[in-house]
Amino acid sequence: MNSEQQYIDLYDRYGEVIASHSPALLNGLRRQAYEDFRRLKFPTRKSERYRYSDVPAAFAPDYGLNLKRLDIPVNPYDVFTCDVPNLSTSLYFVVNDAFYDKARPAAPLPQGVMVCSLREAAEKCPDLLQAHYGRLAPTGEDALTALNTMLVQDGLFIYVPKNTVLERAVQVVNILRSDVDLMVNRRVLVVVEEGAQARILFCDHAADDRAFLATQVVEAFVGENARLELYELEETHVKNHRFSNLYARQAAYSTTVFAGFTLHNGFTRNRTDIVLAGRGAETSLYGCVIADQEQHVDNNTLIDHQAPDSHSTELYKYVLDDRATGAFAGRVLVRAGAQGVTSQESNANLCATKEARMYTQPMLEIYADDVKCSHGSTVGQLDEQALFYMRQRGIAPEEARTLLKFAFVAQVLDVLKLDALRDRLHYLVEKRFRGELGKCEGCKFRK
Repeated sequence: MNSEQQYIDLYDRYGEVIASHSPALLNGLRRQAYEDFRRLKFPTRKSERYRYSDVPAAFAPDYGLNLKRLDIPVNPYDVFTCDVPNLSTSLYFVVNDAFYDKARPAAPLPQGVMVCSLREAAEKCPDLLQAHYGRLAPTGEDALTALNTMLVQDGLFIYVPKNTVLERAVQVVNILRSDVDLMVNRRVLVVVEEGAQARILFCDHAADDRAFLATQVVEAFVGENARLELYELEETHVKNHRFSNLYARQAAYSTTVFAGFTLHNGFTRNRTDIVLAGRGAETSLYGCVIADQEQHVDNNTLIDHQAPDSHSTELYKYVLDDRATGAFAGRVLVRAGAQGVTSQESNANLCATKEARMYTQPMLEIYADDVKCSHGSTVGQLDEQALFYMRQRGIAPEEARTLLKFAFVAQVLDVLKLDALRDRLHYLVEKRFRGELGKCEGCKFRK
């Protein structure tokens, strides 16, 4: 049986159960997503955007799903500690794929700001949700987006109204927890209106030693003159499979920063599509990957310059050890008429062993003549001369290797504007290189 057939059969059998536990808005897109998934099927390595990841194999196992939305009888505010504490954030939890709404942060949000489930948003502001949900994530173009839309039953909604500035960052901790192997389907909708500003941090953790399969679709709308900073930190375990598709659309003179940090994982595939739709829009896209053992991390990005005078910066760095596999494919597209565009794309990679493998493919596609665009990639090993120099000064070989690795990725860490997060990531990355993050220490349920 093909990998996708079990999901088709699942929907055929339990489609009514899925819909009965979902708001009407999500159900409105479900049938079309089902038809699109049946037509598209899982992408194979022959597909350009998936050539470095075996998607059918990842979805082949038979995972359980919580279709009846059974609650996990635990309050994460009482029993869960995150490995990125003391950020003075507004803290929220998503347990598997359900927004935890039985408790909320003590600090109030500014007037009009919403952080809630899609179900709650559908009741309070149906017109706002109708105008945005599913608009950036077309099910007819990507099978994983179609699968997520077909199976998702709720999600997270973050709304920042016009000219509102969030002084306190919003931190969302995604917790994977189950007594059996489990598939979860998360959905996130972010709307930052004209002149508004927000910082959002997503932390992914696995609280149980089970095999998890997580699909995630994020849609982010950034209004004119607005600013959105969105950070993602994955710190799960080797049994976790993560597929995340992020779609963002920016209006004129808006600014975004998207940064993803994979510190511990099993199999990760991230897709990031950013459309610079308005004049003067600017985006900065950063990624840091640390992988060892047989971990796999694949980042695939598209920055679509549709308007004149838009700007983009992209920097991804990988450090691969043991038999880890990394992949980066970044495409910058400059449309006809998008004059005055500037873009800089860079991917630098460090393979610490001969068995580690890195695949890199930076791409420029330009249909305008008044632009300044550059791209490049490097793949190398630790500098033997630098190691020799450090050993001459009494630094042990393993310590020297750790210091060189840390220095290599520090450039990405230092771009963070959230000072507490930057300092914490320096600490976590150092622990990771020293082999002290074999599991999510400090990111667990207190018994």
